[in-house]
Amino acid sequence: MRYTQHTSESVSDGHPDKIADQISDAVLDDVLRQDPYARVACEVLVKAHTVVISGEVTANASIDYMKIVSGVLSNVYNQEVPSNEIELIIQVGEQSPEIAYGVDHGQGIGAGDQGIMYGYACDETDQLMPLPIYLSHQLMLGHQLLRREAPILLADAKSQVTIAYQDHKPVAVKSIVLSTQHTEEAKLAEVRELVMESLIKTVIPEELLTHETQYFVNPSGTFVRGGPSADCGLTGRKLMVDTYGGFSLHGGGAFSGKDSTKVDRTAAYMARFVAKHVVASGMAGRCEICLAYAIGVENPVMIEIDTFGTAKIAEGEILDRIKRTFDFTPEGMIKTLDLRTPRFLPTATFGHFGREGESFTWEALTKIESLR
Repeated sequence: MRYTQHTSESVSDGHPDKIADQISDAVLDDVLRQDPYARVACEVLVKAHTVVISGEVTANASIDYMKIVSGVLSNVYNQEVPSNEIELIIQVGEQSPEIAYGVDHGQGIGAGDQGIMYGYACDETDQLMPLPIYLSHQLMLGHQLLRREAPILLADAKSQVTIAYQDHKPVAVKSIVLSTQHTEEAKLAEVRELVMESLIKTVIPEELLTHETQYFVNPSGTFVRGGPSADCGLTGRKLMVDTYGGFSLHGGGAFSGKDSTKVDRTAAYMARFVAKHVVASGMAGRCEICLAYAIGVENPVMIEIDTFGTAKIAEGEILDRIKRTFDFTPEGMIKTLDLRTPRFLPTATFGHFGREGESFTWEALTKIESLR
């Protein structure tokens, strides 16, 4: 028997990088409500009370950036953050005409950039996600709810879960790390007890806990100063949190703030859609899909699959079925996943995959019978 361990992390909606991601996707959603065919590449930096929005937007739309930023911050902090408390710097141009030509010059839509995108699924959770990243996200979702009931907890937080595996199957939680911002008046012992009793013990399945499980709650001590006042936040800086917690390869492209002609986002969603279908259909216990694109070209220059030795039928046969069943052109992926709809703000926190709700169309299993 082979024993291994794997660790994945997540961060809260009040983490500075995630605040930047939320603003980027809130801008995207606002533009898509006005112009579904808009081109958007929105990057955000947050530090203290300053928010810098940059990038390219080509759209028939009127964008109230201050209203968007204030709305995101008010939702994160569960109280109104008025515009007079925000220093907003905007450096937004239009999409490069050369990139636009690459996307629009053919009969269909060409890929908005070159790049490599990966999608992954496995059978170790009902969501077909790796257990460490799933539990890390659940801790942060629980933290979001708990801090609205327990005012001593504040918005910035991080979690980390280490799982022990036996022959690639999760058998126990080895360690849990959770750091949360808190009020200055709160005692550290009070914070630790609250997190243990009302968060960790309610989220982590009891059967996975052992006498050897280690718990680290605010291991560095007090955590009063957090969010953008403590650290700078940038769009697209939490790629492993956004995806599979390090279980899958990653091409390097971030998601938030990008419209659906950007294959960094769309092809990553499609790759997850396909990988999930392969596992859900019973053809493999684990599956990683890799797609590669050239700018301006409709069809991917590569489609590859890895089932890590878990395939029930030949990988070549699975790949043939995938190519017959799914449309990997940008236009085909956009239509399959309905990506011209403003659905992206909910994706900016707690991971883009393994989620429920109408925003996450790439999680729906709509082509099982076609694949079989």
